[in-house]
Amino acid sequence: MSAMHITKENFEKEVIKSNVPVLLDFWAPWCGPCRMVSPIIDELSEEVGDKAKVGKVNVDEERELAEMFQVMSIPTLAVVKGGRVTAIEVGARSKEDIKNLLSVQ
Repeated sequence: MSAMHITKENFEKEVIKSNVPVLLDFWAPWCGPCRMVSPIIDELSEEVGDKAKVGKVNVDEERELAEMFQVMSIPTLAVVKGGRVTAIEVGARSKEDIKNLLSVQ
């Protein structure tokens, strides 16, 4: 299962009210580093199973969400636990770094 597509319509249900940590990948189709990170995000989505959720937010389509997270550069990775942002990283990261950011082994 690849990462879920997060929109403002499903954001509250899938992210804010989630009972597991959520990793959000803020990206755009025209972003080279985003395309490098995308397969890693999909792999992690498979690996974490039901311990966490992994979602992608297209900043061109979901400007409101990008503004809410103050995304100025992409890719931006954010972790939300219990409805609160617990970590934000900007730029391409290795799979291990992203996994550590989510802190779900």
